[in-house]
Amino acid sequence: MESSMKKAVWVRLCMVVLALGVSNAQSAQAPMETVDYVDLPRFMGDWYVVANIPTALEKGAHNPIESYKLDNNGTIETTFSFNKDSFDGEDKVYHSRGFVKNKKTNASWGMQFIWPIKADYRVVYLDPDYQYTVIGRTARDYVWIMARDVNISADKYQELVSFIVELGYEADKIVRTPHNYFDGTE
Repeated sequence: MESSMKKAVWVRLCMVVLALGVSNAQSAQAPMETVDYVDLPRFMGDWYVVANIPTALEKGAHNPIESYKLDNNGTIETTFSFNKDSFDGEDKVYHSRGFVKNKKTNASWGMQFIWPIKADYRVVYLDPDYQYTVIGRTARDYVWIMARDVNISADKYQELVSFIVELGYEADKIVRTPHNYFDGTE
C-alpha cells in the first residue's frame, strides 16, 4: 500500500512539473522583468509563503515555508515544507534545486523538481532589506509573495498584490496562505 501511495505522489509531482514547463512554453505574454540584482547569500534562508497562486501541490498548504541554501557549486538547494490541509495536517517536505540562469542579476532561475525540466522562476520584487520578495513566472500562471516574517501589514500585503496585478496576474486567483506561527507580538 505504501508503494502505491509513493507512486501516486510521484505521478502528481510529475504532472505539476510538466504543467509548469508546458504553461511556460505556451506563454504568449511579454517577458517578465526581474529585479536588477539579487545578492544570493543574503537571499538564502527561510521565507514564509504569505500568499500565492498555488500549484496543485500547494493547494491546502498551511504554514508554508520556502528555504534556500547556496551550495558550493552555485546551485540553490530548495526545501518547501508545509502542513497538508490543516495546521495539524501531515508534514510535507519537497526538495528542488535552483540553477541561476542570469549570472549578472542572479534573479532568473531554472527550478528543477525532476530532471531534466527546469521551471521558470523569477525574482520580480525584492525590497532593499531583503524582507519581502515576489517570485513570478513569465506565463503568469503561478506567483508567490514571501516574507522573512509571517506577520506583514495589511498595507504591505496590498502593495504586493497590486504589484502582482500590474505584472498581468489576476487578483482573484491570489490566495492568502494560512499560518499559525506566533512571533510574540500582537
